Amino acid sequence: MITDEELVDLIRVYNPHTNEALIRDAYAYGMQAHAGQFRASGEPYFMHPVEVAALLAEQRLDDATIVTALLHDTIEDTGSTYSAVEARFGTEIAQLVDGVTKLTNLELSSVETEQAENFRKLLMAMSKDLRVLLVKLADRLHNMRTIRHLPLEKQARKARETMDIYAPLAGRMGMQWMREELEDIAFRILNPDARQSIIRRFITLKKETGDLIPQITEDIRKVLDQHAVEAQVIGREKKPYSIWRKMQEKGEGFGRLSDIYGFRIITNSVEDCYVALGAVHQRWMAVPGRFKDYISQPKSNGYRSIHTTVSGRSAKRVEVQIRTREMHEVAETGVAAHWSYREGTRFENPFVVDPVRWLAQLTQSFETAENPSDFLEHVKLEMFTDQVFCFTPKGEVIKLPRGATPIDFAYAIHTRIGDSCVGAKVDGQRVPLWTRLRNGQSVTIIRAEGQRPQPSWEDMVVTGRAKAAIRRSLREEHRAGHIRLGAEIARVALERVGKKATDKALKTAAKQLLLENADELLARLGAAELTGRDLVRTLYPELLREEDFLRDRNAADRPIVGLLDGQTAQPAPCCQPLPGERIVGIAVKGQGVQVHAIDCATLAALEDEADRWIDLAWTPTASRTPHIACIEVVIANDAGVLGRICTLIGEQHANISDIVFTDRKPDFYRVVIDLEVRDIQHLHNVQTALEADSDVTEVKRFRGMVVEPLRARY
Repeated sequence: MITDEELVDLIRVYNPHTNEALIRDAYAYGMQAHAGQFRASGEPYFMHPVEVAALLAEQRLDDATIVTALLHDTIEDTGSTYSAVEARFGTEIAQLVDGVTKLTNLELSSVETEQAENFRKLLMAMSKDLRVLLVKLADRLHNMRTIRHLPLEKQARKARETMDIYAPLAGRMGMQWMREELEDIAFRILNPDARQSIIRRFITLKKETGDLIPQITEDIRKVLDQHAVEAQVIGREKKPYSIWRKMQEKGEGFGRLSDIYGFRIITNSVEDCYVALGAVHQRWMAVPGRFKDYISQPKSNGYRSIHTTVSGRSAKRVEVQIRTREMHEVAETGVAAHWSYREGTRFENPFVVDPVRWLAQLTQSFETAENPSDFLEHVKLEMFTDQVFCFTPKGEVIKLPRGATPIDFAYAIHTRIGDSCVGAKVDGQRVPLWTRLRNGQSVTIIRAEGQRPQPSWEDMVVTGRAKAAIRRSLREEHRAGHIRLGAEIARVALERVGKKATDKALKTAAKQLLLENADELLARLGAAELTGRDLVRTLYPELLREEDFLRDRNAADRPIVGLLDGQTAQPAPCCQPLPGERIVGIAVKGQGVQVHAIDCATLAALEDEADRWIDLAWTPTASRTPHIACIEVVIANDAGVLGRICTLIGEQHANISDIVFTDRKPDFYRVVIDLEVRDIQHLHNVQTALEADSDVTEVKRFRGMVVEPLRARY
């Protein structure tokens, strides 16, 4: 374990004026607080905070951050308290330690809604002082470096959490080295076979070509010398996970990737960066489409560099990054460079993004999220993706995630422009709204008054801002209809237990359900987010139990509940509802009750006939009998593919009752398959198994085809 003297020496290298007494005091306090505690490896627990402090010292951070690292587990894991830390080390450090403790207590790998709410809390904690996150990231890095001592199940959980949350967050902060190491350790745990395969390919490549890094490095140095550019040249192999991800994204083999090798040219000035770029392009052929100038268009986390890919020695494609020394410092430490010291004073790097402004940019697009799930989606879409830069007709730059469409572009300018979008031109050419934008393109949005967002847009966009605006508009458009339908559902549900849907009753139920008002309650009833039974259960739970008993006393074996004595029901052929889906009954004269999935398009035409609607629900026994569902599958027209598809379905214990070929082409078949499945989860399992097959290009549910002899009656 590093001693207090060794830690002070590490800090003194970049900050000769460090408060040595403060560092030693924190070291002694932490050691005493953690006395008798041990890690899973058997080592003294205090070794962990010391290593975290050393990691932050390597980043040249201030004394307060180093002390926070030494104390970051004291409030959580020892008898120490916030008051005790504040009394001894001051309010600033106490608040930092408390912030790290709160981050540690967030279970970010929990179920989606809880994870989203906790992530919101994480960003709130970050917003007070970003150094809290710097300590937490260093804490996670050291824990991942020593994760082999944990049980395998816990290793996998921590690795997935690291891959989903902490590694992308480190990257978004500009700490690319930390992101790569976190990803690589997690990759080793989650997919060890793939990682070993990449490493073996590296070894094979070196045997065939020799170690190309020093050879190419020397080639670049010679070229720069010829152009009188003073620069440092650094070469490296990319991390296995980075290579594997590129192979997955591009569908290319190991040998065709352009960034197996990466080289950095670090110059003394911006002018030298462009001279170096010209020298490299004169010496080697540039690969089209692989040039990015992040000096003229920096990333939002302050990253600046020129990226280009050239065909280098032995025709190997290599990536070259060109930047100044100050840019390199920001590229290595990101936003953390704001607190870095050089020769005992805070170093004012002109390229560092102010942490307050960085956090404002990060959280601005999340403010429109109306629920935790939307918020989590915003985080993943906006923060964890690479960016493309497109231009308005006036030359303004719009930053978007990779894969964004003209609709995303329109909403990035203003919600009003997005809502009224009817078309787009890219570089002067009319393009479909689902077109994926690329770097440097000029986009013109075509608008029309009266246009409203379409439901299909939600599948076209990738930004959280666009998705939230589209959903909000669609909700508002349908809200009036949902309120009317909800009022009728409430009336019928309460009349069945001898009660009336009065304004007071609805306001009381809304209050109990923590909803804003009665209209919100009715809107959720109409949108199937709540059921009539939920309303009765909230107001009159004892009547619901009695009503359920009377209704279902002779229907123990029925797959659905909610029918009156003597009523029969059958699945609607238009939507084929399955157990696990929200359902509603529609009374049909002379035919009993048709059971529809709540999202069935047919129901829209029946909104004004609410007296025909019957609140239904599946029973726990519904999945014991087979139900019909149809799927549409697009498969390659190769020998044996159809047989393999049928085998996959059989392996999921689903039965095929009919197969219809709806489209035959030389290269693919489109088939509709009638299946007998237990419930919606069973259908999803079948679809997932088919989607994983390399010869299947599309799988989706197909509603409207039901085999007549197998139509069920309830």
